[in-house]
Amino acid sequence: MGTLSRRKTARPVAARRLGVLLGALGLAAPLTLAMGGSAEAAPSCTTRTGPYQKEAEKFLGRPVDGRQSPADCKAIQDFQTAHRITPDIGFAGPITWGVMQEEITRRDPNAAGKCPVDKGRIACVDLSRQISWIQDGKALKFGPVPVRTGRDGYETRTGAKKIYWRSADHWSTIYKVRMPYAQFFDGGQAFHAIDGSVWSPPGSHGCVNMRTADAKTYWSMLGNGDDVFVYGRKPGT
Repeated sequence: MGTLSRRKTARPVAARRLGVLLGALGLAAPLTLAMGGSAEAAPSCTTRTGPYQKEAEKFLGRPVDGRQSPADCKAIQDFQTAHRITPDIGFAGPITWGVMQEEITRRDPNAAGKCPVDKGRIACVDLSRQISWIQDGKALKFGPVPVRTGRDGYETRTGAKKIYWRSADHWSTIYKVRMPYAQFFDGGQAFHAIDGSVWSPPGSHGCVNMRTADAKTYWSMLGNGDDVFVYGRKPGT
């Protein structure tokens, strides 16, 4: 009986010892295979056509026919896995398309062509998306970066502007606040850094509030006479 008992426990003990050794080496997956198991497989690809199938196909460079194919599903699934979208089954739903739209904005914030491309260097402000960037013709030079524009009743005015005055260490005599790297483009409205968060509601008194690093970059890239174009409408105004 004693011999039989030792034989029965020998394999589990050896397995535990091997597990400790491989775990210390960061080899958990090989341990699974060594013990006769299998690595976790990727979820199966769906055959369903999602509501944003055509948009996803266009974004991923696939043939745009609006019908799910195994190759379409694999491309969508790979995108979902890379961006940690679950379930990553290759279904072109609203969450996946939303993340793709964020990618489009990051790659080309002026994809819709609403900011002029015939003025050379220009700072664009999209109130609807609360972002700003600098482009030169069609070439993106900096951004897009998040901004905080005017609250309800103090809206940032839309249209074509030009930077006309700059003050690196400006102090607002009206609101009694610091306005570092201020670049004025429309009356008292300016690009400038703020100490707080650009995501905090309800908004500015008309200026385009920026994070310090972003405002500093704008200061280094822009100057008096440079164009500014503001368009869209801030949500809630």
